[in-house]
Amino acid sequence: MPLHSEILEQPERLANLVASQRKTVEEIARAIKSRDVSYVFLAARGTSDNAGRYANYLLGAVNRLPLALATPSLFTYYQQPPNLAGALVVGISQSGQSPDIVSVLREGKRQGCLTLAITNEPDSPLASQSDFVFDVQAGPEHAVAATKTYTAELMAIAMLSAALGGDKSNWDSLVKVPEWINEVLKQDETIRQTAERYRYMQQCVVLGRGFNYATAYEWALKLKELTYVEAEPYSSADFQHGPIAMVARGFPVMAVVSKGKVADSLMRLLEHLKEDLLAELVVISNVDTALSMAQARVAIQAEIPEALTPLVNIVPAQLFSYHLTLAKGYDPDQPRTISKITETR
Repeated sequence: MPLHSEILEQPERLANLVASQRKTVEEIARAIKSRDVSYVFLAARGTSDNAGRYANYLLGAVNRLPLALATPSLFTYYQQPPNLAGALVVGISQSGQSPDIVSVLREGKRQGCLTLAITNEPDSPLASQSDFVFDVQAGPEHAVAATKTYTAELMAIAMLSAALGGDKSNWDSLVKVPEWINEVLKQDETIRQTAERYRYMQQCVVLGRGFNYATAYEWALKLKELTYVEAEPYSSADFQHGPIAMVARGFPVMAVVSKGKVADSLMRLLEHLKEDLLAELVVISNVDTALSMAQARVAIQAEIPEALTPLVNIVPAQLFSYHLTLAKGYDPDQPRTISKITETR
């Protein structure tokens, strides 16, 4: 099936991307440094919007670049675009076709900003409005649900961060990402068996924080578009400001916990959910304590830097969503009512 095969393609695609596009992204980084760029203004939709959430944390934490997520309707329906002085205007889109994302880069160029397209289609309308194009080189993605294009977008963002930072150790870590993903893919059958447990699940929440805030959103999106489960993503901090009230005995909570600065806060919440609220926990983690609290778990490698864990953590989430779709009797390659390319205005 295309979706499953595209999930399995990801290590090879990412290895090729790092090897082939380093010079391109270093040229982009030099151009950014030569301009008076004070922040990043990023436009995206759907899965690519979740890649933008990752960029928000990575470029902020590693490169000290503030990032603002665009509101494309200001550029299209309202025709009241903000002042973008000092911005690097970035559009992320697998297809490069969505008119509202194109409109943001067009306006950025009109205002004299440096523009960058991150896309799988270097000849697309989005690319035509950009000073620089980062081709994520994921190859044709036939399944409706994006998988390899998402991780390729994450890798593009991580490569841009590394190029802007100039630290060789960051590149050394990026080269290891495909190997770390391959280790996760070895758990495919185990994840299939785990997903069977949740074949009657109708609703759940998905928790993450920090770099994996993006992972929570992308996992929830895959559950919605493939399994039709009402999956609501939250920052673990926001979740405690009201939404936690929905949790009762047996309520499914998906969580992504990686070693790093936010791990302790997530584990305190998981302990409360398990011990006090009797929630059903599904955990992707490289923290043994977090894994031990879960009814269902997927372990990732302990040595992955926190900033790169979203590239690895999303893969078991993709597999879980794929296998749950089959367990529910749905077609993972043809989800209802949605198409591969969505052109919003």
